[in-house]
Amino acid sequence: MPIPLPPASASGPWSVPGVPSLPRLLLEPTMTREGVFDGAWWPRTNHILAELPDLVTALGAHFGRIVRVGLDTSAWDGVPRSVLVNGLTIRINWFTGSDATISVTRGFQDHFLLLVVPPGTDPDSAASAMAGASVTGNHTPAAELLLG
Repeated sequence: MPIPLPPASASGPWSVPGVPSLPRLLLEPTMTREGVFDGAWWPRTNHILAELPDLVTALGAHFGRIVRVGLDTSAWDGVPRSVLVNGLTIRINWFTGSDATISVTRGFQDHFLLLVVPPGTDPDSAASAMAGASVTGNHTPAAELLLG
């Protein structure tokens, strides 16, 4: 039985009229990998099956082919073992204790770490957290970034 997906809500400065909802994503511009985070993602819902395909597509445009993501299952609804995105199977690793991050793997053990801003976060706080996680050489812990 298919899992019903909630409608994507496109609102605020992250949406463009007439264009499908794009992931609210901000990446560290140099990709030097010198900081804790390689960027930040602000999903619209906790439904990973609704959110992950667009994120993987967007990240693939920057990082190359994504083969795996790692996330804390307690922060998401209905986490499968894998998801099909653009005809490719993306494996999902489950872990606990870090609902404010998602790891993305391309190739062999080439990991990127994104701060995950909770869906219900107010726009100003989300923008601040995302900007902090996207600064080159960032070393601020996720909990501190999310405090606003």
